[in-house]
Amino acid sequence: MFNGFIRAVILYIVIITGIRFMGKRQVGELEPSELVLSLIIADLASVPMQDFAIPLLSGLIPILTLLAMTMILSVLTMKNVRFRALMCGRPSIIIREGKLNQCEMARNRLTVDELLEELRGQGYADLNTIQYAILETNGRLSVLPYPDQKPITPQLLNVPVSKAGLPLVLISDGRVLDHNLTALGRDRNWLDKQLAARHCHGPQDVFLFLSDRYDTIYLSRKEEIL
Repeated sequence: MFNGFIRAVILYIVIITGIRFMGKRQVGELEPSELVLSLIIADLASVPMQDFAIPLLSGLIPILTLLAMTMILSVLTMKNVRFRALMCGRPSIIIREGKLNQCEMARNRLTVDELLEELRGQGYADLNTIQYAILETNGRLSVLPYPDQKPITPQLLNVPVSKAGLPLVLISDGRVLDHNLTALGRDRNWLDKQLAARHCHGPQDVFLFLSDRYDTIYLSRKEEIL
């Protein structure tokens, strides 16, 4: 049993390390080659985990080989445009200037119902408002409405807006994150003043405290959970 535990831990660490090298992506954003790699690795890892008669190295070698090939292919796709198009494919314009491209829909085996479902999911129920819809290589549909259908922004109305920074967590569940305080150029003295102004006795009373470099603050007090 201990042998099985050690084999599972080793395989898990190797796979997680390899997947991290592939970059941060959601499952739905994986390229076809990456999805196939994930499925093959899962199948290869399950065999030496269950069958102790198979040497662990027999499972590690093909997994490491596939991961190494993925790294090489990743570099090639970054350096060579043609190879990138071969491996990842090209985006398909499904709607161009408001007109459906039926040939591209057929080539990608995209039905009308699937297209309408994707559009509704992004808040577009009327095809007359869509100038372009592009099916990306990861299967996601990017929608570009006509200019007069885009949301109004303060820039279009020439309305001045105050600057906003990136909020950082300064207190999480009663614990002060000093490295974030330093990143904002603040110290404990500043933090204590902000808590006192909001009638908090200390970090132990705070569940979440966010702030940016312009001192835009969000504070959530701790609640008693029964």
